[in-house]
Amino acid sequence: MVEIVGKTNFDFMGKRKYTFIVSGLMVLIGCIALFQIGWGTANLGIDFAGGTAVQLRFDNPMPIDQARAALEKGGLGDADLQEIVRENKLMIRVKESNTIEEEVADRIVKVFEDAFPENKFVVDSSVEIGPTIGKKLQEDALVAIFISLVGIILYIAARFEVRFGFAAAVATFHDVLVVLGIFYVLDKEITLLVVTALLTLAGYSLTDTVVVFDRIRENLRIRRRQPIDQVINAGINQVLSRTIITTLTVVLVLIPLTFFGGEVLHDFSLALLIGVLIGTYSSVFVASPILVVWKGSRGKLLSRS
Repeated sequence: MVEIVGKTNFDFMGKRKYTFIVSGLMVLIGCIALFQIGWGTANLGIDFAGGTAVQLRFDNPMPIDQARAALEKGGLGDADLQEIVRENKLMIRVKESNTIEEEVADRIVKVFEDAFPENKFVVDSSVEIGPTIGKKLQEDALVAIFISLVGIILYIAARFEVRFGFAAAVATFHDVLVVLGIFYVLDKEITLLVVTALLTLAGYSLTDTVVVFDRIRENLRIRRRQPIDQVINAGINQVLSRTIITTLTVVLVLIPLTFFGGEVLHDFSLALLIGVLIGTYSSVFVASPILVVWKGSRGKLLSRS
């Protein structure tokens, strides 16, 4: 891979003003998404909003348009349907705000029994989550993300110094918010699987950032008289081939999972796919430029080596 990329000398830090603007806009969208989630007005899955999810397995294929028409006739027109292709399965999700007095799962079963008596089916799974539990899960998810960011600051601060920990935490927070914002714009459901992907992404982003920071620290020892932006540019260029091949390796795994992994894994793998690309970007154009802005003391950093 080193031979393919060759020796590079890109001025990454010279573009930091433009990348800060781009990142700022993406983070702004992410913050809007976060507030919408907190207010409960985003497209929350039943994990957070509360509701019922029923998966039916039919003997014969069930056209999704016919299924939706039957549910509308049965008073469940706002139900969210997902077809699991090639398995004759249908996932029906009804959020808490759309529920009726009768048990929703039983109502769904009755609708399909009455509308399609010739197409027998069985209930593969049925899950009901109350709004109180959903709210608790939502709060726990936000706490988990916050704790992970605090852990990142403490780890990097111990490994390097506080400014490095702050830069890594900002980059990780940036990645989480950007992915959240993209999902909000795409109107994707925010579920526990998506939160799991965000936490996984935080770990990946941290690993990539630490590799870049480690090379920058080595260059700070060797190139003591060079300006800080030149030292950081050199460090990023030196690990560029490693960064590219690591990202490509992960992306090559996530692409088939996203498009061929089925409905259950789709949003999880999509969040990771977007996050890996954003995480690679943030290691170079978010975390590293912060070190240029917050120059600190080289002597303090070198004493930790």
